Amino acid sequence: MTAIEDFGGRAGVADGIAGKLLKSAAVLWFLVAVVGQIAFAAHVFLFYGGRAMDGNVAAINKRLINGFIEGDPLGNFVLVLHLVFAFVITVGGPLQLVPQIRNNAPTFHHWNGRIYLLAALVMALGGFYMVWTRGVLGGFANHFGISLNGLFIVVFAAIAVRHAIARNIDTHRRWALRLFLAVSGVWFLRVGYMAWIILNRGPVGMSDNLDGPFDTFNVFASFLLPLAVLELYFRAQDSDRSGVKLAMAVALLALTALTALGVFGTITIAWRKDFLPLLPAA
Repeated sequence: MTAIEDFGGRAGVADGIAGKLLKSAAVLWFLVAVVGQIAFAAHVFLFYGGRAMDGNVAAINKRLINGFIEGDPLGNFVLVLHLVFAFVITVGGPLQLVPQIRNNAPTFHHWNGRIYLLAALVMALGGFYMVWTRGVLGGFANHFGISLNGLFIVVFAAIAVRHAIARNIDTHRRWALRLFLAVSGVWFLRVGYMAWIILNRGPVGMSDNLDGPFDTFNVFASFLLPLAVLELYFRAQDSDRSGVKLAMAVALLALTALTALGVFGTITIAWRKDFLPLLPAA
């Protein structure tokens, strides 16, 4: 074996190891995210679903900036759809990305994908309606950030569908991942808040009106930052340099730890009482 062949072989092994580490880091982040999203779905079901079944509108309105408003039947209907589909997409999204389900249960994958896309579009359009007719705290920055997130959802959904119809499966999967992260913006928003509060031991840069510097940052970072990380992951995945893959794997491990911290905070601090029926909800 020549020196060049030996070098090429070693480089190939190193690239293979780096690729496996990158994939493992991505899978680990996904597993942490699944735990967090299952908790979010349970929170929506247990708190909002439970209070709705009890007719306890006052308790629901305590958690929402603009909840059920007397004399606004259309807005209240959109709110109900928003909460119902929040549960649907939080459960259906992770299932859509599991390779074993996609490969072994294609019929379920296709129908779950259709339901997920419908729910995502209803969520986005409902979000537009509520933001611009009912308003949100944080002023124009929050209005714009939430609307931009909704626009990304609509665009990504359309592109993902177009590539699925054209049978460009690899491209479709990448756009489906972008859609998943954009749809998860509301979840990332909560995880980001809790991770920040725990790290700073308090609500630094936050205000009751959600117009503090971190409030404004978080409303945009909740979807733009995950999308940016995903693009870097795609570039590392496509790179033939093992160093790039290893660097991305390390970055993903750090982000996984941060995500886990935020998930821990949301479950044990923000939503703790929702999982303990014997305690009254805050």
